Amino acid sequence: MNPVLSKVLIICGPTASGKSDLALRLALELNAEIVNADSMQVYRRLDIGTAKPSPDQQADIRHHLIDVIDPDQQFTAADFVMAADAAIRDIIGRDKRVIVVGGTGLYIRALVNGLIDSPGGTTDLRQIFQEEALRVGNASMLERLREVDPELAAGLHPNNLVRIIRGLEVHRLTGIPLSRYHKEHAFASRRYDTLQIGISVERAVLYKRIDQRVEQMLAAGLLNEVNGLLASGFSRDIKSMRSIGYKETAAHLCEELSAEEAIRLIKRDTRHYAKRQLTWFKADPDILWFEYPEKFDSILTHAVDFFERREA
Repeated sequence: MNPVLSKVLIICGPTASGKSDLALRLALELNAEIVNADSMQVYRRLDIGTAKPSPDQQADIRHHLIDVIDPDQQFTAADFVMAADAAIRDIIGRDKRVIVVGGTGLYIRALVNGLIDSPGGTTDLRQIFQEEALRVGNASMLERLREVDPELAAGLHPNNLVRIIRGLEVHRLTGIPLSRYHKEHAFASRRYDTLQIGISVERAVLYKRIDQRVEQMLAAGLLNEVNGLLASGFSRDIKSMRSIGYKETAAHLCEELSAEEAIRLIKRDTRHYAKRQLTWFKADPDILWFEYPEKFDSILTHAVDFFERREA
């Protein structure tokens, strides 16, 4: 007999699509708590630029995995799965339902299906690739990856040096493309019984929302937030400070970019990120896509049926 899997409702989609608002509305209707699956909202003190739920929203509905590490700490997909598993057990143990919400596709896929079984790396080899990247640049490293693993390289941006180096590292150690490990070993078994809801937004509308969100972040004090992080001694080179919105703002504060250019780059790079998110999520046949807020009633009906049908 197959084990009974815990039930998890997942809300996903690109940035600025309305995921957090939808999750909050559903949580109120479903007696649920929210588990964050956004890789930037785990950082303390990165509030405005990560579009975290407000303190009032977090007071209305309990959120998990927000503000769990400092800006200079590491937090991997494996860390996320471990923490999310613990949060889900806690929520279900208190007779609440679980809603996972976020736009970090790897986090969600790892939570649902597990992490891939690929070879471990070596610190020395990783250091060699990192030093080479400093010499030749990220774009050149991505081209190297394209030569040995074009499928993996096709989905990566030059700024995603960690994954570029991981792909090169696996190929150097095994002669096998990491993308093949993804296909043959990754995500082989379901870890939860899930309903995955994706928010569908017309591209032009999404891009307009992104531009508006950037303006709202600036009005809410993004400059002061980044300036406070820098003043506290957090380097511009740490992962959290290299994220979209923070790196451009820091460059402006260090007089490397004008305010106008920083804003332009934040908007542009956020649009590019949203496009990559859509590409990732659209490849998952298990995701049901709905417009929001137009189709909220339909989404709620699916969610209620999902939980009640399996609880009966």
